[in-house]
Amino acid sequence: MKFLTEYRDPELVQQYIEELHKITTRPWTIMEICGGQTHSLVKNGILELLPKNITMVHGPGCPVCVTPIGIIDEAISLSQKANVILCSYGDMLRVPGTQKSLLETKAEGADVRILYSPLEAVSIAQQNPDKEVVFFAVGFETTAPANALSVVNAEKMGVKNFSILASHVLVPPAMEAILSDPENLIDAFLAAGHVCTIMGTEEYFPIAEKYKIPIVITGFEPVDLLQGIYMAVSQLEKGLHLVENQYTRSVQAEGNSKAMDTISSVFEVSDRSWRGIGHIPKSGYDVNQKYKAYNARLKFDLGNTAIETDNECISGQIMKGLKKPHDCPHFGNKCKPEHPLGAPMVSSEGACAAYYHYQPVV
Repeated sequence: MKFLTEYRDPELVQQYIEELHKITTRPWTIMEICGGQTHSLVKNGILELLPKNITMVHGPGCPVCVTPIGIIDEAISLSQKANVILCSYGDMLRVPGTQKSLLETKAEGADVRILYSPLEAVSIAQQNPDKEVVFFAVGFETTAPANALSVVNAEKMGVKNFSILASHVLVPPAMEAILSDPENLIDAFLAAGHVCTIMGTEEYFPIAEKYKIPIVITGFEPVDLLQGIYMAVSQLEKGLHLVENQYTRSVQAEGNSKAMDTISSVFEVSDRSWRGIGHIPKSGYDVNQKYKAYNARLKFDLGNTAIETDNECISGQIMKGLKKPHDCPHFGNKCKPEHPLGAPMVSSEGACAAYYHYQPVV
């Protein structure tokens, strides 16, 4: 299949591995931002093939993982209302809140539904005019266009009983938060190709210049990732700090203007708290004033929910690149996918889930 098998070519993989061994002369720590990249690195055994001087650490690019407990509790509270149908993506159902998860709430009788698209939620609202349908809208810039479009379509069709509980987060502010942390160990970033497909590359240039750090935008297949790592190490060994685009088959410098226009028509940039990381200014999207009727927080008067901390979960340190899943004393025993302490063990993009399935402690 074009754009797939060629990026899983074992000969190309071997070539990049050999070249990395040739050019790497110093220890380097590289963070891949996206959880999809993490899973590909771990699942395909790439971490074991890299030179010992290259350490890959796993960033906060899993939207389920960084959704705060307080917002999970808001969703649970909404789902328990008699007239509400709460819809979301499947991974969100098992993420623990303060007392329980949405899956447990569903088991207790709440009308919680797993959907693949927010547009399905608009249809459900049309079919159930006596109910309030809330879509729990999580994600990075990649899912924001579809979530925004659901609001636009609901307004056009006159659907009044639909709203979204927005928990959108943005990648560049998170990168800056990690780099400005006094404990920061990151020498280079692999940026997420699907985010840049929507937003373009412009936002990364000031970060690379300010922090003197290479940023390489990559895809998700083994060759994508190895080529991206090679590009990053090449820069590091030469003392460069450029923004480079490995994922040229998808990413254009200007991004997708229609998608960005849809986002800006519904959302406005806002401060956001990240689970395990904390408050990051201007790092999220909230529904703007024009579409406030579709903002579940306003419709149900949710107010500001306090953000609790996970006392036993070290997900914040993992997502900052300070620790790896195996460093957690609860990994694989007290914390498993069936009974997680934190979201990274639940999500299909979570670093802990990747290690649990593909690199279990022996």
